Amino acid sequence: MLRVEDIHLYYGASHALRGVDLEAAPGQITCVLGRNGVGKTSLMKAILGLQPIRSGRVRFGDADITALPTHARAGRGIAFVPQGREIFPLLTVEENLKTGFAALAPAERAIPPETYELFPVLKQMLRRRGGDLSGGQQQQLAIARALVTRPRLLILDEPTEGIQPSIIKQIEQVLRHLVSATGMGILLVEQYFEFARDLADRYAVMDRGEVVLAGTRDTMQEAEMRRHLTV
Repeated sequence: MLRVEDIHLYYGASHALRGVDLEAAPGQITCVLGRNGVGKTSLMKAILGLQPIRSGRVRFGDADITALPTHARAGRGIAFVPQGREIFPLLTVEENLKTGFAALAPAERAIPPETYELFPVLKQMLRRRGGDLSGGQQQQLAIARALVTRPRLLILDEPTEGIQPSIIKQIEQVLRHLVSATGMGILLVEQYFEFARDLADRYAVMDRGEVVLAGTRDTMQEAEMRRHLTV
């Protein structure tokens, strides 16, 4: 279980996160929604230790990880798929996947066979450079690279951005499979409402650095949520 408790984050004098609380449970998909610039990515950076927080706590399992560096959080089982994918364009697909080994003990440094079952196209392109792949293929590679670390919690920042509908559907199927087959927790940042609505067990909507709506799939009020997502 990931618990974010009353965190405040600043960029200089700018108060980016204001008392944010959030939970992401094993075996569930938790979706964070909101317009551009409301603090969603800042929240992910706080969870990952990429940006220091002014106050509050981040807990994972039974441990307080607020003071841990990013690589230590990865070692505890938190994996991240960043917005824009950020694959290495000059490395091959296989080399990109192996960059996930950094978070693993030497004895665990192998690409799980199920990686290619989830993303068959990657097996066909192992020797291709990452920069030669289409946007949708790069997104699959970015997710597969995160899964190489065998995470307990997978965080994805806007995985549908700039992706064709057929790949979005495949990503949806993969995320559902991961939750049902492994009990992994998934934290998904998204602007595409329909994608988040169909996947979410729990949701939180952000506006101006705060969580303004939160609940379960059964309590979603679509009109109210869309009001906070419309520019």
